[in-house]
Amino acid sequence: MNTLLKVGQSLQGRRSMYNVTKQLHKSVWLARNDTGKPVLVKCTHQARITNERNVLKEFQSQTNCLRRLVDEIEEPANPPAIVLQHLDDDLSNASATQRLTTTEIKYVSKRILQALAVLHERGYVHTDVKLDNVLVNYGSISDGNRFTDVQLADLGNTVHVESKFCQDRDLIGAPLWRSPEAQLGLQWGPATDLWSFGTLVISLIWGKNFFIFKPNVPLEHDEYVLKILAKYHVYFGPYPPSYSDLADDETLAILSYIMDSVSPTDLRPFTNASKKEISTDDKEFILRIMKLDPRDRPTAKELLDDEWFNS
Repeated sequence: MNTLLKVGQSLQGRRSMYNVTKQLHKSVWLARNDTGKPVLVKCTHQARITNERNVLKEFQSQTNCLRRLVDEIEEPANPPAIVLQHLDDDLSNASATQRLTTTEIKYVSKRILQALAVLHERGYVHTDVKLDNVLVNYGSISDGNRFTDVQLADLGNTVHVESKFCQDRDLIGAPLWRSPEAQLGLQWGPATDLWSFGTLVISLIWGKNFFIFKPNVPLEHDEYVLKILAKYHVYFGPYPPSYSDLADDETLAILSYIMDSVSPTDLRPFTNASKKEISTDDKEFILRIMKLDPRDRPTAKELLDDEWFNS
């Protein structure tokens, strides 16, 4: 990236002019189009921008649950940039500010699954499902729901299962949301998104920035990932014998070490969560998703038909 966007800079898109008003993140800027409507301008490495643009062009007409591509910046041509729909908030901030109601959790969950179902049906994997990447618009509160639009965002690393990125088992997502198979460097696919989705729903149910797999050591600690793998065992273990089909002897030895290192008194099976912590319906829904063997997880399409949405 040879140049950076600047506040006050004018950008020429294919459909409109844009004026940059604020930098939000390293590669994301707030801007306004020529009618004053807010949009987001995303500029990063060419490969990621091209990938997100192509994925959105292919899928956004099939669902309103993906954050929409609005335009492409033509001038300046460098850094490469796309214009995306602006929404009011993300779920990380929304859920930390005010715990979601049961109605809101189910409303948000259904729309995330609708987005994933569209991607998965064509063999694509989002790879980075987390609270920060689900965006919402606020509306008039009715029936216990303060949200209108809900959209899955950040498709820069969305890949097809036949891509080299997937076939090579490249590391994906953030550790706290990453599936066991991806964490261990095993083959991952659409089911990895479902583990991340289940982790997200758990966070929404508890609220207040609760992360069930958060270790008691900082991110840079040598045992950070091992402690996350141990927490998978603590809450949803043990790792099943079927892992022998997925992992080599070295990985199986690591899993044995992890399980042996956890005292039986430290196990906290999610099945034992009390009704004060989580409703029976919510717990059963989570338990259907959080299977350590990815082959045991339901698909996004199957989950959309789950009775949990009608209870």
